[in-house]
Amino acid sequence: MKRLIIGTRGSDLALWQANFIKDKLAEIGAEAELKIIKTQGDKILNLRLDKLEGKGFFTKELEEELLGGTIDIAVHSHKDLPTTHPAGLIIAAVTEREDPSELLLILKDCVDIKQKLSLKTGAMVGTSSNRRKAQMLSLRSDLNIEDLRGNVPTRIQKLRDEDYDAILLAKAGVNRLNIDLSEFHVEVVDTTELVPAPAQGALAIQIRENDQELFDLLQQLNHQETIEAIGVERKVLNLFEGGCHMPLGCYCKKEDGQYEIWTSKAETDEHFPDRYFCRVDSLEGVAEQIVAKFSPGRKLPSKVFISREVGEHSYFRKALEKHKIEIEGRSLIRTFPIVNVLDPFYLKHIDWIFFSSRNSVEYFFNLKPLLPKHVKFGVAGRGSEDSLRKAGHLADYVGEGGDIDEVADLFAELVAGKTVLFPRAQDSLLSIQKALKADTKVVDLPIYETVIEEDVDQTYAEVLIFTSPSNVDAYFVENLLEPGQQVIAIGNSTGKKFDEMGVKYIQPYSPDEIGLAEAVYGIDIK
Repeated sequence: MKRLIIGTRGSDLALWQANFIKDKLAEIGAEAELKIIKTQGDKILNLRLDKLEGKGFFTKELEEELLGGTIDIAVHSHKDLPTTHPAGLIIAAVTEREDPSELLLILKDCVDIKQKLSLKTGAMVGTSSNRRKAQMLSLRSDLNIEDLRGNVPTRIQKLRDEDYDAILLAKAGVNRLNIDLSEFHVEVVDTTELVPAPAQGALAIQIRENDQELFDLLQQLNHQETIEAIGVERKVLNLFEGGCHMPLGCYCKKEDGQYEIWTSKAETDEHFPDRYFCRVDSLEGVAEQIVAKFSPGRKLPSKVFISREVGEHSYFRKALEKHKIEIEGRSLIRTFPIVNVLDPFYLKHIDWIFFSSRNSVEYFFNLKPLLPKHVKFGVAGRGSEDSLRKAGHLADYVGEGGDIDEVADLFAELVAGKTVLFPRAQDSLLSIQKALKADTKVVDLPIYETVIEEDVDQTYAEVLIFTSPSNVDAYFVENLLEPGQQVIAIGNSTGKKFDEMGVKYIQPYSPDEIGLAEAVYGIDIK
């Protein structure tokens, strides 16, 4: 085969991507050289991306050179590509996806770890993405989101120059460029918290449709699992008839033989986004199923009961009240401290402290503990993580998803051979402790007890959310489910209660406010 010509933009990241493909080609015996091509997106830096004419402003010129025969391959960040290709061109291969999470880089004097995402109140955050803006404002409505253009090093320099308090970047690009970020506070914003752009983190290799020999060669670089995942994401984008500027996030990953898909969509960058999560065995028809959930005419619940108080400014309240869904929030249990003074013995030689609930965090720090200098913190989920932040500490391990057994297994690997303190409820099921390895030392500290309320009133809401096994026990002493009522259970132990009762329930992916909002939004009312 002749020496191939790879067309690429001239930014550091584009050149890294093109050289990465060049090296991959060399591994399979094909020689290549690079040709740098300027695109509309590179030339016009004074306008927001959604103000540029047409679509494909980072790809059009590369595609024209492909069609003209002056290059053989165009390498693109897949998320920059329109969902329809010009006649005569195809995506011949997609390489394995890089981590699609977002990175939040914060100037160190603008950090406030007591707040979500560690940003001080009213911080100015730079991003040119409507998707990021809508989702960031849903998490922190006090933030000021300002437009930020330029390649990755240029954006970082603008932060260094203090034009912004923080900026958001795709983790994949920063990883590829191997940039030293030690001068900033860095937060990884997980894909379940801020849903990535369709195909974020994947590279597309584009060629002429009639170049069969090159197509056959490039199949050696194809990563099938990535192709399946981004295929769904881009089909969702296409069905919404959205371009790169639509405030749409869609992310699919394969886990234990099933596909997990998160979608976030807002009307504009100023609107609160709706979110939907689904887990499916097959991807057939799933894009259409997702898009149908965002139909304006779909009937949602008019009232939701939840067995805890819901804050006036909470994410969950905003997500439901957007659709005029009434919230009936009342805890069916009371908690009381059973330790008033903490014996220093409990904190001697502690390596880790693990919290399985918000209550365990709050009751522990009410004791004003004098912590060892290098102690680390683990939490069961984002709810406990937020409470830990409010106490002035960042979590070193955050359990992902609602499966406590999986959270326990991952934490057990992390703390093997260490000493772990467990501040907990007196009637805790000890799920994490039971999963620990034999060489891990447990320091057990029951610090509060749970008491069930008596004479709990019936609710007639269409959806009932139960936040703990104790709340299930309290409600069903005197009440039954009404016909048509649907149940959401937070956590495995709550779910097991309903298994024992023979009651069907929905379990959110994550046992936090975002996960709850996704679960409620996914329920169709007949």
